[in-house]
Amino acid sequence: MESPEYLRISLAAAMTLGFKGGSFYRNAKSPCVNVLLTYDSGCGGNCAYCGLSLKRIGSYNEKSFIRVGWPSFQLNDIIQGINNNINKVDRICISMVTNGRATKDTIHLTQIFRENFNLPVSLLIAPTVLKKEDLIKFKEAGAERIGISVDAATPALFSYLRGEGVNGPHRWNRYWKCFEDALEVFGERMVGIHLIVGLGETEKEMIETIQKVYNMGGTTHLFSFYPEVNSKLEEKFPPPIGQYRRIQLARYLIDEGIIDTKSFSFDNNGKITDFGLPSLKLNTIVESGKPFMTSGCPDEKGEVACNRPYSNSRPSKEIRNFPFLPEKEDINKIKNELEIDLN
Repeated sequence: MESPEYLRISLAAAMTLGFKGGSFYRNAKSPCVNVLLTYDSGCGGNCAYCGLSLKRIGSYNEKSFIRVGWPSFQLNDIIQGINNNINKVDRICISMVTNGRATKDTIHLTQIFRENFNLPVSLLIAPTVLKKEDLIKFKEAGAERIGISVDAATPALFSYLRGEGVNGPHRWNRYWKCFEDALEVFGERMVGIHLIVGLGETEKEMIETIQKVYNMGGTTHLFSFYPEVNSKLEEKFPPPIGQYRRIQLARYLIDEGIIDTKSFSFDNNGKITDFGLPSLKLNTIVESGKPFMTSGCPDEKGEVACNRPYSNSRPSKEIRNFPFLPEKEDINKIKNELEIDLN
């Protein structure tokens, strides 16, 4: 049951395609079919927080990823499932793993999906096993966008959690070089960097990295840390909700080109104390609810398609990334969580 004949798909995608039963909390929808390459040898990474970590207990096919299970299905069944639910699907995303076979299979699967569907295909790539030539082949195969999971906001945290600190193969400089190469191949704002809030960085460090991504020509897809059972960080708590809300708001302001981090103010612990905007304007942006929605690849109308319902928080009132536009009650709660003066 290995790729490319088999793929794992997110639980949300499995529900959308009718492979799994259940309903989405508050009627959230999942218009992106996220598929994950699968091999008996698994992923070669040993990231301290990741459910797919090489040394995490259990077989690769049983390991969860960003909080939820990813059941395996035959490629032909997935294609048929998308065909049967084409009106519910706006995007397909193929996630690589750090495995020597993944590059060739990703090219093949991109071609297969593009041949079968008039849908945009994005790739979440594994820089450690890639060269620039591979990125060119991805685009030639039909990939429209690229995602890169840098995750940790600083070189020290990256090394400690993904590289030398855990005897892992990943290197900070290689990831950022891959980002530069991907921007050259796919173009400005067509490459997204995944960052995880709550791995030990300060708010200042996180938004400086978000600003770096924007300045280079990319966008940021934001996650809140969630502990995976049996991972090295299984005892670590998610970041305080106030911290995450402030970073969400900062990311929105940066990625929308509204303001630069040079206008922000911080306390001695690197916590955001001021966003550099008039209170009325900032309040209007918060009231829109948009900064607190999932940041991910869009559909053809520019709305977020990869909304990952409840991938870094349980379905409850404690939603971190909203997979829909927050309602008035949600906005009032968010305002309290932000812990900033909006008057």
